[in-house]
Amino acid sequence: MIEQQQRLVLSPYMEIYELVIPKDNLLRQIKELVDFSFIYDGLLDKYCLNNGRNAVPPIRMFKYLLLKSIYDLSDADVVERSKYDMSFKYFLDMAPEDKVINPSSLTKFRKLRLKDMNLLDMLIAKTVRIALDKGIIKSKSIIVDATHTKSRYNQKTPRQALQEQSKKLRRAIYEIDETMKEQLPDKNTEDSLEKELEYCKELISVIKGKERLCGYPKVQEKINLLEESVSDDMEHLETSKDGDAKTGHKTADTSFFGYKTHIAMTEERIITAATVTSGEKTDGRELPALVRKSRDAGIEVETVIGDKAYSDKKNIEAAKDGGYELIARLNSVITQGKRSKEDEFEFNKDAGMYQCRAGHLAIRKYHDKRRKEKKNKNPRMIYFFDVEKCKCCPYREGCYKEGAKKKTYSETLVCDAHSGQAEFQETEYFKEKMKERYKIEAKNSELKHRHGYDVASSSGLNGMEMQGAMAVFAVNLKRIIKLIREK
Repeated sequence: MIEQQQRLVLSPYMEIYELVIPKDNLLRQIKELVDFSFIYDGLLDKYCLNNGRNAVPPIRMFKYLLLKSIYDLSDADVVERSKYDMSFKYFLDMAPEDKVINPSSLTKFRKLRLKDMNLLDMLIAKTVRIALDKGIIKSKSIIVDATHTKSRYNQKTPRQALQEQSKKLRRAIYEIDETMKEQLPDKNTEDSLEKELEYCKELISVIKGKERLCGYPKVQEKINLLEESVSDDMEHLETSKDGDAKTGHKTADTSFFGYKTHIAMTEERIITAATVTSGEKTDGRELPALVRKSRDAGIEVETVIGDKAYSDKKNIEAAKDGGYELIARLNSVITQGKRSKEDEFEFNKDAGMYQCRAGHLAIRKYHDKRRKEKKNKNPRMIYFFDVEKCKCCPYREGCYKEGAKKKTYSETLVCDAHSGQAEFQETEYFKEKMKERYKIEAKNSELKHRHGYDVASSSGLNGMEMQGAMAVFAVNLKRIIKLIREK
């Protein structure tokens, strides 16, 4: 059961907060800036209103998750810190003497209450409205880019993922007391997930029995992370390493296994829209959605700034139809001419190669200039794919002919296409606007290095979207507070 309204916190110790939490404390500033009642309204239909025990207030549960994102903590660590950190308790609307929740409640809250909420769009829209109300956003331009996040298991089997975390825990123990090597259980040597889970549980049990070791923060943090891997994603560990994650390419020679978050941001560095996809998706395809979501959030979009990945023919035409200017330099390979099977083959600008819809990248390319010598024939670029991958590809029917020794995709190069965009990119206005693009690179770096967005914290696309929602909400609030202070 959930209470119909927010309960007033009455405690003789509430004055402690005024004494120990400074006015410029980040959590105090967020608490004063944001009315979190929109979380209560959005979750009301997820609770029973007239039966069962009183639930922990949903706003408090949401704030726990926000604290996790702001400070990059595990479930257990954010709850542990809430026991003694007065700024945490103040932010959570708790009295100083109140008891904290059980960390397992956060797992249930994520999976049962926040599911199907479209949290990403809701939280971004909330911060954009705050920024507009405060008069922070004045530009009518958005900058677009994509950042990649590695899967939690990063192409490792579930057993390998557990082995890596248990190894980090043992290493932390040995740094403190090397004699513990003789007291820890023997490592699992069988290629069995069940045996690895048993070993991890036994390892945790033995270490927890040593109170002296558990008193070290670095040991406790490693225990918490290993426990969270075993319990929070048990169903994923039993079935798949990460079924939604896919291989994407950063260059022709380097790849990653995970997800992409496509971001739109104003020149004031407030994120206005985001979409989360598997790692193999190309950047340019998400542009229409980012523009639409930014406008839905209340942003007036007159200019879109991006790199060459966004300068394909469809996006140039969409810009004209949508009434905004596209500040993205032409890439002669992806913008010139008409090509076949546009839905099956997409250009990966990072690798400089085409990739098929299965996410397989071409292994080499050949510029066929001989066609120039033929009448009314333009030169073309031929891309070659790995036939061995084609033979076992789930999309091979209609794409790969059985027994063929090679698989190619050709693109005709038309030299006079997109002359309007080519002229536009030589103007001073275009060049000046392009100077703003660096800002989104810094924002991607902030998400990864300060809010743990370089590696997924859970499995699946839904979990990645939730992680993205909390991380973007956190960085937007921090940016808004900074801009308010500078006004």
